[in-house]
Amino acid sequence: MAFLKGLDSHIIIVGCGISGIGAAQKLLNHGFHNVRILEATGTCGGRIRTGRMGDKIVEIGANWIHGPCQENPVFRLACRYQLLDAEAASEQNQAVDVGGHPPFVPNWFSSAGRRLGPELTEPAEALFRGLLEECQRFHRSGGEPVPSVGEYLKRCAPGLAAEAWRDAAVRELRLAAMSALLKLECCISGTHSMDQVGLGAFGMYHTLQGLDCTFPGGYEGLIHCMMKELPEDIVSYNTAVKCVHWNSSVQRAGPNGRAFPVWVECENGQSFPADHVILTVPLGYLKKHQKTLLSPPLPLNKMHAIERMGFGTNNKIFLEFEQPFWSADCEVIHFLWEDESTLTDAVRDVRRLWMRKLVGFTVLKPTERYGHVLCGWIAGHESEHMESLPEEEVLKAMTQLIRQFTGDPTITPKKMVRSRWFHEPYTCGSYSYVARGSSGYDTEMLAEPLPLKGSTTEPLQVLFAGEATHCTFFSTVHGALLSGWREGTRIASHYGSSSFPASLSSKL
Repeated sequence: MAFLKGLDSHIIIVGCGISGIGAAQKLLNHGFHNVRILEATGTCGGRIRTGRMGDKIVEIGANWIHGPCQENPVFRLACRYQLLDAEAASEQNQAVDVGGHPPFVPNWFSSAGRRLGPELTEPAEALFRGLLEECQRFHRSGGEPVPSVGEYLKRCAPGLAAEAWRDAAVRELRLAAMSALLKLECCISGTHSMDQVGLGAFGMYHTLQGLDCTFPGGYEGLIHCMMKELPEDIVSYNTAVKCVHWNSSVQRAGPNGRAFPVWVECENGQSFPADHVILTVPLGYLKKHQKTLLSPPLPLNKMHAIERMGFGTNNKIFLEFEQPFWSADCEVIHFLWEDESTLTDAVRDVRRLWMRKLVGFTVLKPTERYGHVLCGWIAGHESEHMESLPEEEVLKAMTQLIRQFTGDPTITPKKMVRSRWFHEPYTCGSYSYVARGSSGYDTEMLAEPLPLKGSTTEPLQVLFAGEATHCTFFSTVHGALLSGWREGTRIASHYGSSSFPASLSSKL
């Protein structure tokens, strides 16, 4: 009877990214029907955003399925919707275990305008990988010697390099290559500097088996397929939430004259009553608006957890060329600054030297689909500054950079497209990481519903989802989806529904 009564509950989901869509899926499949998604923008998908460069598809937001295997719900959905090519969906691809670092075929270029061979770069890559693996083990063993991943790498690398490589010139170049890899790790973690990523918590992130793959028709295809399974009128677009008034702080009669513990006030003047609200807003937005987004304010321990957690910017710069300057088998291009033999992952002067933070490019494959298109990666404050520059200035900087590193003064990109996630008003960055001074406790606290345990008021008034609330798959699309499913299931379980019908369960 409790569950049947619960089906009349009014549930508001804030945000129509994959987490919010996933939460709606779960609730509807549990039998709830008073479910509404409030989306601040005019489109669904959140940080999944597929754009175009002429007639070519480019991923402005999420890029890969990380770990495409049966344990990954995004992969399962992509297979069910038939959105992947045969190779990506194959059992062989699912069985590959790369530990989160796909073995891309690289081309290395140095700031002196020369291409570097594998005999120089591969030892640097191997040493760097080994140090990263050591960093991950501290989460299990404890006793981390320094607070951050960056400090550990910068402390250990010079000594190991001196032992391994006696030739000073070779050692300096290989250390410079490790600086380039350190900047790449900033992009992977979504941080300004690896000095901001906690060493003890670095191993919290879990990788899944499978060689990372992309969507031939664009990542948004997944969102469109998921949305088709929801009622057409479930989303209120261009409806930004101003404040979630919870704990019966607003006394107002809702439908049928009954009182609701939560009222959601929107910027456009609308308000919605709710028994439960699932907040799926990005951590960057929550950090910026946490003092005004909820009333009464968040409990201090939850507020402090949000402040301690990390959320950074990682942007892309797509460039198209008439002809490639990279080898036919190349999958990733690394830029090595020869004067960076002291490991560094931040520039001295962001305004003047921001382009030094660009780690290089991934090559969009296959060529017959994309032509000659590169995706550049840049993280941190340098990335945020790049967003503020005019298009022509960014294109000029990229052209000069490529000419310098290739030694070819004639190379000229013909088109450019870039992402600008830091200045997205409802995102305020790219994705989360476990920051220095933070821990798994903070992620768990962020995911803890309001009111907190021990309260005598109505339970599960405000719930929290999104990639930052997943303890092991943070910063990923599958982490975001799982968190939405988790909160939808939490509400259903509260009313006594431990599972939903098998016919619907098989869909998810």
